Amino acid sequence: MRILEKRADEKILDFINASEEKEARKDIHNGSIKINNKYYEFEEKEFLDEKLKMYIPKDFLDMPLEVRKFKYPSESRPDIIKCNENGSIAVTFKLIDSPLSEEYVEQLRDMMKLINKRLNPANVYFDEGILEIDEKNIGYFDFKSSAIDDFLYNFIFLLEFQEKTLMGTFTCGFSDYDEWKDVVIEMINTIKIKKSESN
Repeated sequence: MRILEKRADEKILDFINASEEKEARKDIHNGSIKINNKYYEFEEKEFLDEKLKMYIPKDFLDMPLEVRKFKYPSESRPDIIKCNENGSIAVTFKLIDSPLSEEYVEQLRDMMKLINKRLNPANVYFDEGILEIDEKNIGYFDFKSSAIDDFLYNFIFLLEFQEKTLMGTFTCGFSDYDEWKDVVIEMINTIKIKKSESN
């Protein structure tokens, strides 16, 4: 009986430890956080002529041009690609010359997801939603896709930026998805957009 109680206590402790670790992992403002046995420090970076700010891992750098061409073969590749040292984890931004207003963000997200499903019927879709951050609606959806030799985790987010469509993505190996998902949402929660100065 005592052995059973001990096992139950250990399971409860394991659950509490896992929950605390997950909670600690979400606070990207406070020192380094452990993700998949590696420690990351996050800092606020400026993008798009300093008009957009977001916290990303401190050691993420611009992806080299040769690697960009290989990983994103289409000429419509993202304008900004920040990645870890081997390019396996990346945050991207692309400003699309297509008008967007706050009330249409959800509709755009649904349309983008539908196009994605039609083009890639083998993808497995998870969550979708709208985040309200810094007075902006940010639509998102995430999914699993297949690459040449692995599965990838993709998190797509969309928002209005200077009356145009800004698409952001986060990608990593699917085996790391559980470690990164909450962190990605926390990163998006740090988005700040410089308000246009009125004359």
